[in-house]
Amino acid sequence: MHGLDFSVVPPYAELLWMGVWWTVVLTVSAAVLSFFGGIFFALVVLYAPAIIAYPVRLFMWLFMGTPLLLQLFLIYFGLVQIGIDIPALGAGIIGLGLHFAVYNADVLRAGIVAVDPGQSEGARSLGFGRFQTLRYVVVPQAVRNTAPPIGNNMIALLKESSLVSVIGIAELVHAAQLAISETFRPFEFYITVAVLYYVLNLVLEAGLRQVEKKVEVSR
Repeated sequence: MHGLDFSVVPPYAELLWMGVWWTVVLTVSAAVLSFFGGIFFALVVLYAPAIIAYPVRLFMWLFMGTPLLLQLFLIYFGLVQIGIDIPALGAGIIGLGLHFAVYNADVLRAGIVAVDPGQSEGARSLGFGRFQTLRYVVVPQAVRNTAPPIGNNMIALLKESSLVSVIGIAELVHAAQLAISETFRPFEFYITVAVLYYVLNLVLEAGLRQVEKKVEVSR
């Protein structure tokens, strides 16, 4: 029985740092998609005609009721069978982004409904149209009011980004698996990856706290 030997990790530092880089790229890109996608879905569900709103509701229900791993497989391996060939990175961003967009939409929908109707009436009295009222009055307030739960979804997104390793994206877990395949030392690399994820999580939490503080000040 061999003990732990972390001396096998430094020779693969460059590989692991590349994994960190792609994890950050993937997380940031998917987070942006999930945020604006969530706003779009929430507005469609609340204000679009039924012929548009109901298909979006069905889409959200399907994404909430199925595992992210299955969604990644369908986007990357399934769509190519009908002629839609999406690169692995794009499939990962789309899969993660849409998966968390539906959860953000649920949060934002509640936030929009909670905005005082008097705010909309006041905006209309100032000559704002419906779109302008939503853009400049209702949605900003809903985003401010729902910043903490949306932040929690972003943290969950960072953790779930490890699943994209199954479609070949060279993020952190995938990089560790490559190193393990050469060294046959899984424990050392998985511990290292766990530490790196924890550090990324701390950085993200610190950033979200700053955002929440600014939101509180702007109220």
